Amino acid sequence: MQNLEEFKDFLLSSDHKHAISNHHIEHNELFVTLGLNFLKDFLVFLKTNGKFSFQVLTDLCGVDYPNREDRFQVVYNLLSLTSNLRLTIKINAKEDQLVPSICDVYSAANWYEREAWDMYGIYFSGHPDLRRILTDYGFIGHPMRKDFPLTGFSEVRYDIEKKKVIYEKVKLTQDFRNFDFTSPWEGTDYILPGDEKATK
Repeated sequence: MQNLEEFKDFLLSSDHKHAISNHHIEHNELFVTLGLNFLKDFLVFLKTNGKFSFQVLTDLCGVDYPNREDRFQVVYNLLSLTSNLRLTIKINAKEDQLVPSICDVYSAANWYEREAWDMYGIYFSGHPDLRRILTDYGFIGHPMRKDFPLTGFSEVRYDIEKKKVIYEKVKLTQDFRNFDFTSPWEGTDYILPGDEKATK
């Protein structure tokens, strides 16, 4: 933990402290929120710094918050092998805002950014090969967005007679049902044996 506090103090006293809009320590890990325009320079600084060199990008993922003005959040998880520290960097972006690609800083970001674009529609400017990676090339929409319909827009299946993949309109075998009802164990007016012992 002392190493983590030392790293936090180091970041907050560095030339890049103006890039940090928020920070906190949770579960023995430092979380930092950056302004979008400072991302690339900040990552280069972290990777090339001799004291705490974050050489490994372990993960990059997108998060969708449809009710926020900055709808998307991109989360970068970094690892320093020399100081055994983990750092989570978050940036926020509007739906139509470009996020700078970090492929030239961390080559591992290539497929991570493609996945975030495929699933959420987050566009990474300067990416060398931004195309779908998990869904089919003809797929419409981005399935991890909160406003994407549960059934999707089309059904994809292989037609044996035509010997190719075909797209069809979604056919539901039964209507969508809402199973959100009051549980008999919650919100009842009667008291079950043993309920009198429970504290509220």
